[in-house]
Amino acid sequence: MFYSIRHSTRFRYSDNVRQSVMEVRMQPRSEGNQTVRQFELSTDPRARIFARRDFLGNLVHHFDVPGLHKSLAVIAEALVEVWAPPALPEKQEIGDWRTLDEMIRAHDYWDFLMPSKFARPSDELVAFQKQIGLCREFLDPLSTVRRLNHTMFEAFDYVPRFTQSDSPIEVALDAKKGVCQDFSHIMIALLREIGMPARYVSGYLFHRSGDLDRSIADATHAWVEVLLPRLGWVGFDPTNNLVCSDRHIRTAIGRDYADVPPNKGVHRGKASGEMRVAVHVTPADAPKPEELEPIGAAAWMQIPDSALNLAEDMEEMSQQQ
Repeated sequence: MFYSIRHSTRFRYSDNVRQSVMEVRMQPRSEGNQTVRQFELSTDPRARIFARRDFLGNLVHHFDVPGLHKSLAVIAEALVEVWAPPALPEKQEIGDWRTLDEMIRAHDYWDFLMPSKFARPSDELVAFQKQIGLCREFLDPLSTVRRLNHTMFEAFDYVPRFTQSDSPIEVALDAKKGVCQDFSHIMIALLREIGMPARYVSGYLFHRSGDLDRSIADATHAWVEVLLPRLGWVGFDPTNNLVCSDRHIRTAIGRDYADVPPNKGVHRGKASGEMRVAVHVTPADAPKPEELEPIGAAAWMQIPDSALNLAEDMEEMSQQQ
């Protein structure tokens, strides 16, 4: 399946700002069951764009707009080919818990087992874990994750803009409502509590007519990947009670949202700002064979430290609804 993705972010300031420095994670990953066939990133005002890979292999584009400007537009356009992942078995064996522990001892999954900024233990999380009876004792690893995915869907209401990008998981746990970011953080924290490596995935979901998706169509999306014996990293979408399929397009992976915001940056000046985001994911015709070469990564380049010592911090400029 080919998808055409257009992700536009527009900032408007109350007065002229003298400089903007920004990094974005908007180019989907080429790996596994998906390949990026075309990608273009543009800005207005125009800027020279560089790229590097972060410690988890996500492609990060960054740029500097040095002149006076009262608005800034960042537009990412991609053509991505996605195949359906292999079908999962109905269940695994109880003994696969031991296999999982052996995998963990043999490889480095430390980042996806330890608490992180947003996916961390709390009294509210422990209470919820006890309430739903999450443990290793009764089900195999795959069945445990399937059950948790369904439980998250049933226990929480999806309410756009109920939380902010920096809201701790206690807000959603107390209210039993939130957005995909909250549900992913809670599920990741719960899986890590029972010793299952879990990571956060930022990306897009194609919404078909007839699908009963709760998440909204004009925003980025987030879900969870968990490591399972013999199956590797498998995606689960607690917002929509789905095992991830060829409708899920992966952009970046991280320990939690703090590792993979679609954009973050700073500007120089005392102006206040507002942001509007629009995401469009549509099926696309396959390009001609000569146009099907995968896109390679740009050279590693770092933003100078001096460019980051600016006055007005514009963190949390994007929230995954």
